[in-house]
Amino acid sequence: MLFISAEEQAQLLDMSEIVEAVAESLRAYSEGKTDTPLRYSLPFNEDNRYLVMPALSDELKIVGLKTVTVAPNNTKIGKKTIVGSVILSDYETGETLAVLEGSYLTKIRTGAISGVATKYLAREDAKTLCVIGTGDQAEGLIKAVLAVRQIDRIQFYNRTYEKAVTFAEEVQSEYPNLDLAVFDNVNEAIEDADVIVTATNASEPVFHKRLAPGVHLNAVGSFKPDMQELPSQTIADADKVVVEAVEAAMEETGDLINPVAEGVFKADGLYGELGNIVSAKLEGRLSEDEITIFKSVGVAIVDIVVANYFYQKLLKQQNESIKSDYH
Repeated sequence: MLFISAEEQAQLLDMSEIVEAVAESLRAYSEGKTDTPLRYSLPFNEDNRYLVMPALSDELKIVGLKTVTVAPNNTKIGKKTIVGSVILSDYETGETLAVLEGSYLTKIRTGAISGVATKYLAREDAKTLCVIGTGDQAEGLIKAVLAVRQIDRIQFYNRTYEKAVTFAEEVQSEYPNLDLAVFDNVNEAIEDADVIVTATNASEPVFHKRLAPGVHLNAVGSFKPDMQELPSQTIADADKVVVEAVEAAMEETGDLINPVAEGVFKADGLYGELGNIVSAKLEGRLSEDEITIFKSVGVAIVDIVVANYFYQKLLKQQNESIKSDYH
């Protein structure tokens, strides 16, 4: 059995490859070729939650389990609010193949899902990305959007301005050719953006400006009914609202629950699942002016597919190393 750390995963990462693998897992999910129950949440120590998410696919021949603890108060003691692990098992024997550090894997899979959405829903000529929320998930989101579009400018906003500045400096060091700007006004940050990503823990909308025609937005932060990143009017204005999993999305996120409760969006108003766009059962963007929104809540089969990607790539690397030593 292997343990694959965050550092090892980072060395193995090719975001373009992961976006393709994640697209296939979403297609399989929407075609009913996975068994992915709704995640089970156990509250503990007042504000904390323990999330348990098994998933398998007979078609993809993978099986595994993701566990995550969410501890909001960890920021006060300098620790991560979200930690977890993914256990990958052998499809034939059930033996544990690998345990993977879950925080980095989650960051990459969250990004990759939005990468798939951006590939199918954003304008082909998208050049400017706006990132709202510069916490743990933002890095993966940027990597994924850059993997599928020729972005040349990124506009940042974070509730704490200094954190956005620090994060932008880190991004600049990794991508020196990009034009970067940090804003202290979120409504200014989304101006002229072709693609917007929101990755916050907000309980109420993080911006109030109406989206311009042609914008694509990936919302990944709101994962509970009492969380809402997007104004209800933004959901109402969209030409297409897409999710990974209709059942989970309508039960788990305030970004959809609240607009329905307010009467500005209908419960059956979703355009459909991203996996059905991947398989061409549904069409993606149809015009330059469409406003498209992808609301992500996550499905565990994607975590298991990404875990399997890292595991298989590490095995291949180790085998090549053994062959090289032998020769």
